[in-house]
Amino acid sequence: MVMDALQTIVMVICMLLAQQLVVGYYAETCPDVETIVSNAVANAYQQDAGTAPGLLRLHFHDCFVQGCDGSVLLDGPNSEKTAGPNFSLRGFEVVDTIKQELEAACPATVSCADILAYAARDSVVQSGGSTWDVPAGRYDGFVSIASEAVAALPDPTFTVDELTNAFANVGLSQLDMLTLSGAHTIGRTHCSSILNRLYPTVDPDLDPTLATQLISLCPDGAPDGTTVMNLDPTTPFTFDNEYYSNLPNGKAMLQSDQVLWNDFSTQFASTINSFVGPVWDTSFGDSMVTMSNINIKSSNEGEIRLNCHVTNSQAAAAAAGTGQ
Repeated sequence: MVMDALQTIVMVICMLLAQQLVVGYYAETCPDVETIVSNAVANAYQQDAGTAPGLLRLHFHDCFVQGCDGSVLLDGPNSEKTAGPNFSLRGFEVVDTIKQELEAACPATVSCADILAYAARDSVVQSGGSTWDVPAGRYDGFVSIASEAVAALPDPTFTVDELTNAFANVGLSQLDMLTLSGAHTIGRTHCSSILNRLYPTVDPDLDPTLATQLISLCPDGAPDGTTVMNLDPTTPFTFDNEYYSNLPNGKAMLQSDQVLWNDFSTQFASTINSFVGPVWDTSFGDSMVTMSNINIKSSNEGEIRLNCHVTNSQAAAAAAGTGQ
């Protein structure tokens, strides 16, 4: 009862904070912001389709730790970037390009956190998914701690209960969890995330043919950074609901994906998503907006970073030290 009450309080706080964000927030101060972000994401996607899942994952990993405040972008020996779950994050160079263009067009105006929110939406669109309106007005945080990322981010070995709790800890529902898991319709996974399904014995829920392929690509003890397979082996570069159709066929790469079908509490919704793509497509955008409202910082709690990798005070100190 106490935990339920606390989770409800967290959700109410998130809803109240969400009122700070506005669609068209930069209409007067930086009217071309969404065009600049969209064009940059499109250019990056044309060069490498892996940019899309990379940018989408950056936003997700940002929001789950310290809220949606760009903390995942900060450099530092113990920053979120250095946490195990974030070793394979990518897309930082695209964010840097966008930030440079925005600083030229409207200096000190658009936050790095808002860039992540816009870029995540545009990545889905580039991959064939539907668009949604992105509320903006986030401020960038000052703190980035690796241990907080380890504690907050869902693990690929999680059960449905563990996934539900991880999402509830940031004010998201089980339905949000199930809906947002569909982001695994694009992107790739690493040996380190699937070894538990292969050794010492093969997970009986894993399709035998797929298991044989994975064993050949991921021998026991394979290095953590080894990239193996697309998360959605059916339509790996298309943002669609095929992810959910893979679940009953044993073609989910991650254990945390397969359990969505195996667990009775999420099986029905997974089935609906597999048959009614447009419903999931719309729900995905709604859940992304909900997620992007997690723990929004006020102007007193954050800033508009001039460089997404460092806080403004760190940048000023570095400039003073070099005499710039």
